[in-house]
Amino acid sequence: MKYLGNITKMKSVLSNSVEYFLPIGENKIEMNSLLGNEIKISWTGEINCVKCGKVTKTSFFQGFCYNCFQISPETAPCILNPELCEAHLGISRDMEWAQNNCLQDHFVYLSLTSGLKVGVTRASQIPTRWIDQGAVKAIKIAKTPNRNLAGLIEVDLKQYFSDKTAFQKMLKTENVLDINLKTEKNNASELLRPDLSQYLIPESEIVEIKYPILKYPTQIISFNLDKEKSITGNLMGIKGQYLIFSNGNVLNIRKYSGYKFIFEY
Repeated sequence: MKYLGNITKMKSVLSNSVEYFLPIGENKIEMNSLLGNEIKISWTGEINCVKCGKVTKTSFFQGFCYNCFQISPETAPCILNPELCEAHLGISRDMEWAQNNCLQDHFVYLSLTSGLKVGVTRASQIPTRWIDQGAVKAIKIAKTPNRNLAGLIEVDLKQYFSDKTAFQKMLKTENVLDINLKTEKNNASELLRPDLSQYLIPESEIVEIKYPILKYPTQIISFNLDKEKSITGNLMGIKGQYLIFSNGNVLNIRKYSGYKFIFEY
C-alpha cells in the first residue's frame, strides 16, 4: 500500500495496548497492524503549515509557518509555560480559542515516563497527553478551573519533581523505576503552599498504559528526515509519538507535523 499526504501527530486510543493511527492526507493508517512489517517513509520536500495550509520552507513549533507561529494561540508562550497564561484576565491571542482551551478544567499530574515527572494538561486531553509523552503510569494531583492556576501549581512542584522526559530512556524502558505514585502524590500535596492546596483532589486512581512494542531497543538512533529524506525498516514498536525500528532508529512523528510524506508498506 502507498499513501501520499501531509501528516499530523498520531491519534491514539487507550485499550489493553495503545492503538495508534497515523493521519496522512485524507487517510488514517492503522499502525498497530504493521508491527513486525517493513515500512518506508519518505519526505517529498514539501511542508504545509498546519494552521493556514501555506507552503513553508521551515516548520516552527511542530508544524507552523513563521507568521502563524507568531500570532496563533496554539503557539503562545503559555503552551509550554502554563503559568504565563493570562486568559483568566481576558488577555489572549484569541479569546474564543482561550475560552475553549485555557479557561477549562486542567489537571496537574505525576507520571512515569523516563522517570517521575510532573505535568499539566487540559482535562479533555487525558489520557492523550500521557500517551504522547510515553507515560506508563499516571496519577492526578490537582484540578483547577483554568490553565494559569495549574501552571502555578506545576511551578511550585518543579522545585521537587522534574518536568522533563529523557526520550532515549523512555523508549528503552519497559518498566520504569519502582515508584509508588500514591506516595509521591501525598508528598507533592504536602509541598504546595496553602493558596494552591485548595485545588488538590482526593482521587487516587493510577492509570496504567501499555504500548504496542514487539522488542525494546538497546540503542537509540534519532532519525532525521530533514537530512536523510527516507527511512525504511521493520516497525518493532510505537511509544509516545515515536516509531521504533528494528535497527534502533526511532522517528518522532510529531516533529514532522505538516510535512508531506509518502508512506509505503
